[in-house]
Amino acid sequence: MALPAGIHALPQTVEQGEQSTAVHPAAVETGDGVLLVDTGFPGQSGQLESALADAGFDWEAVTGVILTHQDGDHAGSLATVVEKTDATVYAHERCVPYVDGRKDQIKSPDCERYPPAEVAVELVDGVTFRTVAGPMEVLFTPGHTPGHISLYFPAESFLLAGDALTATDGRLRGPSERYSLEMDEALDSAQALADRDIDQVLCYHGGLVADGDDHIARLLDGLR
Repeated sequence: MALPAGIHALPQTVEQGEQSTAVHPAAVETGDGVLLVDTGFPGQSGQLESALADAGFDWEAVTGVILTHQDGDHAGSLATVVEKTDATVYAHERCVPYVDGRKDQIKSPDCERYPPAEVAVELVDGVTFRTVAGPMEVLFTPGHTPGHISLYFPAESFLLAGDALTATDGRLRGPSERYSLEMDEALDSAQALADRDIDQVLCYHGGLVADGDDHIARLLDGLR
């Protein structure tokens, strides 16, 4: 399976006790540089830099960061990335106060939060970016968190799902019931994705899933 031209997975692996957790930030090429989609756990900018290099880029190529949402495994290294790149940060308007530190983190409030960072541009549903892979549309997919977004590439029938969908052993799954704050809303968001023409999905937790037995519409039709 190959990602569409101009889109790159930037996998990270983090040791948590006796377990390893793999996550999948991404890089999207534009005419003005590279947009990172999420930054991974706190302290993982080194892995991000190595993955960027494997894709043929360095920090100087990064002009922006889009957060799918504010959780620490997605925004944990944001402040470090901004320090290294001076990138413009984009996030949904409902995420911004959690990212910039005005509000305490929603999940694990007793844990030390990641360093806050300023968000320059507040996103809303339907905003579109021009990329090498064609238009990239912001889809508001709340439920996992209040301001969760996914990113859709209609010309490539491709979705960067964030945590709106997950995958296990190469098979597409619905949103995580354990980690979604409002599961009914998360399921509504997932079901709305079935109306899109999607042949490939990069899930932040689980990686790349292609069309076949796990086609997104067939999966989502059975979620309710």
